[in-house]
Order: sequence, then C-alpha cells, then structure tokens
Amino acid sequence: MADQDRGFVARDLRRKNPDEPSDYREETAAEIAAPVVVYNRRRGLNEERERAAGGTGIGTVGLALSILSLFVLPILFGAAGIVLGFIARRRGAESLGSWAIGLGAVSIIIGMFILPFF
Repeated sequence: MADQDRGFVARDLRRKNPDEPSDYREETAAEIAAPVVVYNRRRGLNEERERAAGGTGIGTVGLALSILSLFVLPILFGAAGIVLGFIARRRGAESLGSWAIGLGAVSIIIGMFILPFF
C-alpha cells in the first residue's frame, strides 16, 4: 500500500511490454546457502580399515608367491605375485602390494637374465 502512495508501479518482466502494470502482487526470493555436509570421521576411518583389511589377505598371498618365485618357477610365480600385488594395492594394502610387485619383478629379472648362465 505504501508503494502505491509513492507512485511505485509493479511490473511483470515476463510480459512482452514491461511498462504495463502487472496483475500479480507477490514477492519472491531465493536464498543461497552452502549445502550442509556432515562428515563422520569415524566412518571414514572404519571404511579405510575395512578396505585395507580386504587387500591384506591378497597382499600376503602375493608376497608369498613372490618370495617362492625366488626359488621355484620364477616366471610363473613372479607374474602371479605381481598380479596379486596390484590387486592388493587397489584394495588398500599399499605396502604388501608394493613388496609383492617388487619381489616378483626382481625374481623375473633374475630368472630370465642371470639364472641361464649358471
């Protein structure tokens, strides 16, 4: 009511001619706020532990195969140790997977290039 006294004319910008008075008497607004994100640190730690626990068994088997490949069938067991090492690293057992990959690669290199000369 006070706006009409001051000569304020409501305009509808959706119309082709915005100078014509509008039939609508409503006010709209939009609020912008950051979304509320609740982060549970304990849940993140538990998921990380479960993920690492899933790769620990595979990492142990990969490391055992890589060590065994130093003595018997280096190409076969070394390759199997490398593959299981990559799987273990992907599942969260970083160190076991890395050791399995490294020892398997060393075993294959020794088996292909050094052992034929003995």
